[in-house]
Amino acid sequence: MAAYDAICFDLDSTLCEPTRDAGAVLETAFERAGIDPFCAPADLRAAVPALPTAETDREFYENLFAEVARRTAGVDPSVAPTLAAAYLETQDPTAVRFRPGAKAALERARDLGPVGLITNGGRPTQTQKLEALGIADAFDVSVFTEPSAGIYPKPDAAPFEHALSELDVAPDAAIHVGDSIHADVAGANAMGLDSAWVDPGHDEYGAGGDAREHEPTYELSTLEALETVL
Repeated sequence: MAAYDAICFDLDSTLCEPTRDAGAVLETAFERAGIDPFCAPADLRAAVPALPTAETDREFYENLFAEVARRTAGVDPSVAPTLAAAYLETQDPTAVRFRPGAKAALERARDLGPVGLITNGGRPTQTQKLEALGIADAFDVSVFTEPSAGIYPKPDAAPFEHALSELDVAPDAAIHVGDSIHADVAGANAMGLDSAWVDPGHDEYGAGGDAREHEPTYELSTLEALETVL
C-alpha cells in the first residue's frame, strides 16, 4: 500500500537540470548586453526569495537582476531590463535533462497513484522543458505560475491548493518533492503536506541560516532515494 494518495513534484532542479553551464550562460548574457559582469549564478539563486511576484519571465528576470544589482556596490539597477533581455535570448528552455534518478522516480510515483506538477514558472517556458523531457503528459495535474488567475508562485498556498483540489486529495495524504527550502518545503509545510527536499548541490542550502528556516519531512541526496519514503 502506498504511503501517500498523491505525489507532487517541482520541476527545475528537482526533476530536471540544464545541460548548459549556468555560469557560461550568464557570462554570455553579460557579453550580449555589453555590461561588465557583476554577479554569479549563486547570487541569482540567493536573491530569488526577495523578489516580488512577476507576471512574465521577462518581468521575473528584470526583478532578479535589479535586486542583485542593488545588493552589489557600484552597480546601477537600471541595467536590469537590458540584461534580462540578453539573458532570455541566451537561455534555451529545451536544453534540459533528467536529474539523476528523476525519470525512475516519476515512473514509480505514477505506478503508485496520481501525480502532480507544481512549478514556479510560466506555462510556455515550462512546457518546452516538459516536452523536451518527454513528460508533458506524465502528470494528472500541472500547475504553473499564473498570477492573473490567482496562482502565485510557491511558497504561496494557491498552487498547492489548486493541485490538491484537482487531485481530490487531502493535504495530509500527499507529499511534495522539490529542491527549494524557501519555495517547496516552506510551501508544502504550511499547507500540511509532507515534504521531501532533494539536495540541489548548492552550498548555500547545506548550511544553517535562512536557507534552512523550514525543515523538510525527508531529505534526499538524489531522487534515487525517493522510493524509500513512498
